[in-house]
Amino acid sequence: MSARPETGGSGGDDGDRTPGAVNHEEHEESVPSEEGGERLRRPLPEPVRARVVEYGSDVLGGMRSSDLPPVLRRVAKFEPRRRARLAGPQIAAQLENDHGFRGKVAARVEQVWPELAEGMRAGVVPPAADPVAVAASAYLLRPKGWPEIIEGVHEELERQTSAREVDEAAEALDDVRRRLEETQQGHQAELERLRGQIGEQRTEIAELRRKVHSERQRARRAVAEAERVVSETTDRRHENESQVSALEVENRRLRSRLADAEAQVENARRAVRTGRNADEARLRVLLDVLVDASHGLRRELALPTSLDSPADLVAEAQEEHRRVSLGGLPDDAPGLLEHLLTVPRVHLLLDGYNVTKTGYGTLPLADQRARLLSSLEGLASRTKAEITCVFDGADVEAPPVTPSRRVRVLFSAPGEIADTLIVRLVRAEPPGRPIAVVTSDKEIVSAVRRAGARAVPSTVFLRHLESHS
Repeated sequence: MSARPETGGSGGDDGDRTPGAVNHEEHEESVPSEEGGERLRRPLPEPVRARVVEYGSDVLGGMRSSDLPPVLRRVAKFEPRRRARLAGPQIAAQLENDHGFRGKVAARVEQVWPELAEGMRAGVVPPAADPVAVAASAYLLRPKGWPEIIEGVHEELERQTSAREVDEAAEALDDVRRRLEETQQGHQAELERLRGQIGEQRTEIAELRRKVHSERQRARRAVAEAERVVSETTDRRHENESQVSALEVENRRLRSRLADAEAQVENARRAVRTGRNADEARLRVLLDVLVDASHGLRRELALPTSLDSPADLVAEAQEEHRRVSLGGLPDDAPGLLEHLLTVPRVHLLLDGYNVTKTGYGTLPLADQRARLLSSLEGLASRTKAEITCVFDGADVEAPPVTPSRRVRVLFSAPGEIADTLIVRLVRAEPPGRPIAVVTSDKEIVSAVRRAGARAVPSTVFLRHLESHS
C-alpha cells in the first residue's frame, strides 16, 4: 500500500472492467453502517473482503502499541500475510465497528490513491480502475453512495463469473459438435466400406453357388463309385477274416515275447538309475561346497553384486546433454524472449515475486500478483506457450487467485520456498523439453542452468511485456 496502482490491471477474482454506474435499487437484507445511515445490501464480495483485510493488516503493523485495538495487539507483530490469515475475521470486524481504526486504514488508502479517493468523493468512479480496489476503497473511505459503488462491483464480478461460465460452456459445445461431425464422417466412411464389402460378398456368393453345383455332380459320381467299392470290399472282407484269425494267433505269440523283452529292459534301467543316483549325489555335494566357498570369498573381498559396463556409463553421460538448448542470444538481447517463445513446446517458468518486485515492488502483494497475472494472460493468448507462475506461498493458507485456463499458478507449500519448487519443476520435465526460467535470482539461475534450462532476466521479460502492452 505504498504506491499508486496502475489502472486497467486485473487478477485473481477481479473483472476486466469497473462498473461506471451505481445501482440505486433498495433491498431488504443489509449490513448496518453509521455513515449517513447508508447500508450495504449484502455482505462484501469475497475478493473485496480479502483485499480490505489485507489493507488493514498492512496498516496494523505500522501503528503504535497505544493505538492498537486490544483484540489485535496479539497479532500486531506478526508478518502481514500471517496477520491476515490468523486474524482475518477480527480485522474485518474491527474495521466495521472501530471508526478510528478504519479511519487510519482509510487515510493510508487515500495517501496511496489520492486521485481515486478524490474522484470517489466527487461521485466519479474511474472506469478503468481495478473494481476490487475501487470497492475496497469505497468501503474504507465511505464517500456518499458507497454502498451503491460496492453493489455495482458485486454485480460486475457476478457478471464476469457468468460470462466465464458461458464461454466455457460454448467451448464445450463447439468441441461436442466437432466430435459429432468427426463421428458422422467416420460412420459415412464405414458405411461406404460396408457397401463395398457387401458387393464383394455377393460376387463371392455367386461363385460359391457355382462351386456347390459342381460339387453336387462330383458327389453323385462319388456315390456310384462308393457303391462299387462296397461290393468289392464285402468280397475282400470274407477273405480277410480268415487271414485275421491266423494273424491273431501270431500276435499273441509275439506279445508274449515282447513282455519278456520289456522285463529284461526294466531290470537294466533299474541298475543304471542306481549307479547314476550315487554319482549325482557326489556331484551335488561338490557343487554346494564350491558355491559356499564363492559366497565366502565375495563377502571377504566386499565385491559388488553387479557391475556397470563402460557403455552404460557413456550412455548415462550422453543422456545428461539431451535437453534442447535455448542458447544463441545474449541475456540482454532485445529479441531474446520473442525468440524463446517461438521454440515449439517451450515451457516458460516465472519466479513471480522476483518479477513483480523488480517492476512494481512498491504495490501491495495482492496488487502485484493481479498485475503480473493479467499480463501473463495476454502473453499466453498471443503465443499459445505453456506458462507457469510460481509464488512464495509461505504462511498462505488459501492463495487469493482464480485458476486460469491459460496460465498455471502455483504457490510453494508451507516450509518450502519458491526457489525449490521452480528447480523441482525444471527437473520434472523430460529430456529434450525446452525450458526458460524468468528470474534475476542468482541461486535459481545457477540451479536451472545446471538442470539444462535457459535463464531470462526479469528486466528483459518486463521490457517485453511493456512493448506489447
